[in-house]
Amino acid sequence: MSGYVQLGDVNTYYERDGVGEPLVLLHPGFADSRAFEQNVPGLADHFTVYRPDRRGHGRTPDVDGPISYELMAQDTIAFLERVVGEPAHLVGHSDGTPVALLVALRRPDLVRRLVLAAGVFHQSGWIDGAIDLDEETVEFFVRYHGEVSPDGPQHFPIVKDKLDRMHREEPTLTVADLAAYPGPALVMVADDDEIHIEHTLALREGLPQAQLAVVPGTGHGLLADKPDLCNRLIIDFLTEPVKG
Repeated sequence: MSGYVQLGDVNTYYERDGVGEPLVLLHPGFADSRAFEQNVPGLADHFTVYRPDRRGHGRTPDVDGPISYELMAQDTIAFLERVVGEPAHLVGHSDGTPVALLVALRRPDLVRRLVLAAGVFHQSGWIDGAIDLDEETVEFFVRYHGEVSPDGPQHFPIVKDKLDRMHREEPTLTVADLAAYPGPALVMVADDDEIHIEHTLALREGLPQAQLAVVPGTGHGLLADKPDLCNRLIIDFLTEPVKG
């Protein structure tokens, strides 16, 4: 099913598939819930899969003011409380990673387990040029955004400016901050990613109960590059017995 829910000033679009424990997929920046279309069939065999479009992304309209990871984390907390109605597993990909991480740090009571794929906890984790979109990529996202956005393709440059500002200045978490999430976490990264490997290792080390998966033969879009392999890693992690 699909629909909208009003979360504060954000009319949030989301999709729901499958049965089982709730699993919320948090998409990359500039993308939306469509980014997980290859992952949903396998995941929905095990979980109730929710895919919200964040503010200014996909079918969720933009609102006045900046876009920040903190605001999107607060939106996600409201989504968990209003729509999911119980603690959920969170999977964040790229920009979805700091959103998921902030939710887990602010409200660990709402997070069962945490998967962080190809994302950073501090903006310095990106390799040089990773957050800069070339002309071809911008043209792609204008079309991609315009296919579903209620704001229309002409609004994309406004969203891009907001996200460019966010990517230059955020997130700003420290390794010490990460210890505030005590639950199980899986850090996933491509073997040809856009993140300094030292940063990924620091993320893994900073989370008290973290595992690390390096996905071979993939780039920054690892979940779409090898959806079956990534799904197996995620499902195995989310369903393994609690250690104890």
